[in-house]
Amino acid sequence: MPVSDCEVRDPRIRRTRQLLQAALRNLMQKKSFDEISVQDITDEATVNRATFYDHYTDKFALLDAMVAGGFHRMLDERKVKYDGTCTSAASAIILAACDYLSECHKGQAACQRQSAFEPLIEAAITSAIRRVLVGGLPKEGRLPVPSPEMIATTASWAIYGAVKAWCTTPERCPAEDIVPVILQLIVPILKASDPSHAQASEPLERA
Repeated sequence: MPVSDCEVRDPRIRRTRQLLQAALRNLMQKKSFDEISVQDITDEATVNRATFYDHYTDKFALLDAMVAGGFHRMLDERKVKYDGTCTSAASAIILAACDYLSECHKGQAACQRQSAFEPLIEAAITSAIRRVLVGGLPKEGRLPVPSPEMIATTASWAIYGAVKAWCTTPERCPAEDIVPVILQLIVPILKASDPSHAQASEPLERA
């Protein structure tokens, strides 16, 4: 199963998954995630349980697909593609994360009900960011250059952590103002894929 439902080409499969994700989204407005059963989801989506399990292993997989899919669609709508060289693409990714988390945090009551499952949402968003970043990083390199997967994973969690700190700050500044600040933190991580950067950053010898 693709990590992102955006990659699904069959319109029937996409439609069914959209129904299931919409059902979960609607139910989470009314009660906490742990109170929602697969039966609740299938009833809301007007499909049977067998159909649900044809697409997702459990409700946690559905939640992951719903969050990651929503973020991927936002990136796709903005035509964001990281090629490993352009900082404007990294800025667009950060801005999209700001907008997505802001939307997720709307409605304090709903947010409090779902707080126990925030780690699942965090993992879904960081995974989506990582997949965009890793596609633009060099695929070949020699030690001590970190692997593209390590760099993308580190950068994705750094982006999410910085954006979350901004999102939970009272009277926060506009997203457009915080993006350049976060970018200053992220660029050195992304530049670690450059062998010349790695050589310039060799650890100091012990005295």
